[in-house]
Amino acid sequence: MYKEYFGLKEPPFSIAPDPHYLYMSDKHREALAHLLYGINSDNGFVLLTGDVGTGKTTICRCLLQQLPENSNIAFILNPKVTVDELLATICDELGIGYPAENTSNKVFIDNINAYLLEANTKGRRTVLIVEEAQNLSPEVLEQIRLLTNLETNERKLLQIIMIGQPELNDLLLRPELRQLKQRITARYHLGALTKQDLSAYVLHRLSIAGVDRKLFPASTIDRLFNLSGGIPRMINLLCDRALLGTYVQGKSMVDMPTLNKAAAEVFGEPRKRMQIKKTFSRAIISLLLIVFGTALAASYFSHKSNIEVINITEPQQTALIQWPADLPFDRDPANAFKSLFRKWEITYKFNEDACLQAQAQGLRCMKGLGSLNSILKFNSPAILKLFDSQGREFYITLTEIAGQTATIEVGDDTRIVDMKEIEQRWFGDYTLLWRTPPHYRGDIHPGMTGPDVHWLDTQLAVIQGREAQKEGVLIYDNQLVTQVKRFQLTEGLIPDGIVGPQTIIHLNTASGSNAPMLVQQKGET
Repeated sequence: MYKEYFGLKEPPFSIAPDPHYLYMSDKHREALAHLLYGINSDNGFVLLTGDVGTGKTTICRCLLQQLPENSNIAFILNPKVTVDELLATICDELGIGYPAENTSNKVFIDNINAYLLEANTKGRRTVLIVEEAQNLSPEVLEQIRLLTNLETNERKLLQIIMIGQPELNDLLLRPELRQLKQRITARYHLGALTKQDLSAYVLHRLSIAGVDRKLFPASTIDRLFNLSGGIPRMINLLCDRALLGTYVQGKSMVDMPTLNKAAAEVFGEPRKRMQIKKTFSRAIISLLLIVFGTALAASYFSHKSNIEVINITEPQQTALIQWPADLPFDRDPANAFKSLFRKWEITYKFNEDACLQAQAQGLRCMKGLGSLNSILKFNSPAILKLFDSQGREFYITLTEIAGQTATIEVGDDTRIVDMKEIEQRWFGDYTLLWRTPPHYRGDIHPGMTGPDVHWLDTQLAVIQGREAQKEGVLIYDNQLVTQVKRFQLTEGLIPDGIVGPQTIIHLNTASGSNAPMLVQQKGET
């Protein structure tokens, strides 16, 4: 109803689990990483828990988009099933035939085992995903555990992802389920968004839906956080109703009265009274803590005769992040690419595709959605897409990080800014460059041979302080795979043994590559 009024391509706050709208907070990114690690470890169970509406299903949909094409997926959406119904549903999901009216568990399991063995010989992996798993009975959970006994000498034939509310953790504490609990190889609890994440979340969804201006001012964001508790589903309901109210009133932005009215419609008056009571209680507790803290401090200093004076270094003067006033506003990343190329000591040509230019120099572009922590792990200069106070996007080049400050280049200006300033204006979009191995053909997989494998062995040899194999045919065998997995683990990467762009970047850095770095090592300038 309000799409055309605000210039939106589609409703931005639908509660449907659309991965396209997934805002990757640090928590959501960690949750996805845990699921991917569990899937790639070939070891059975992965567990994802979280309160209602935190985004568990959306994370699962995002995971499905990243699974290899050789994956067979079975979904259990209705967990209130018997053991017979569970096995029948798995057969139905995977297209496994069984006799009509069959009720024999043995027949189901034999057919499932035959299917899994055949899939394994064809190089395919089979994944069972169970949603709302807190509703599973202990008998069904035990049967799921028994399914993980289907295995070869090398790997489990069936990998299982269980997604549920926090009650699932309580269920797994039952003594009769201790064997199942012991088989969980990766688990993560997805919590609510922080206030900072909430602001970025709202702007992210509006941006995906096609709006380029701020519709929720800062004052409403604080209130929205208090009302929603940082739960994405509640944020969506409140924002959707608030935009509808704003449209009805003919206003350009959501104001506080409109948001409060939307909350009353979404939650009803009891919720409103509960919120007031909760706020009052917090105020009383805060007042008591202040009084107690003041009394404690007075008592402490009255008995303390020698107080050590600590000299605090003045913080480095920082600038604001904004487009230079003397330049026409530019939403094109060309100037940012020019700065990024300069850090790599290559010349950028305007009006030519930046990533093709990089490839001609033995570099590749990596575009992604992440956090400052993930950028720090790459330790490489990056282009970030920011938004100004009017909601307009522009690009900066992050060239150095020192403590809580960062050096950026925006337009032709170089500035030192506070890291928090970047976090407030950046929603995770980044582009960086990375150097490929000589004769690069793509990801390095187990069993491969050739120059890329020799390059891999050389990089690891430098890191490990050993001699690299210089002659003969070198195969990316189990021994080398184990070394790569250990390296990936130490670098905080998913230890899958596949040497892709992220692993190559970390290998280049660890082996002393001359690539530009965000954080300078001690002794470097």
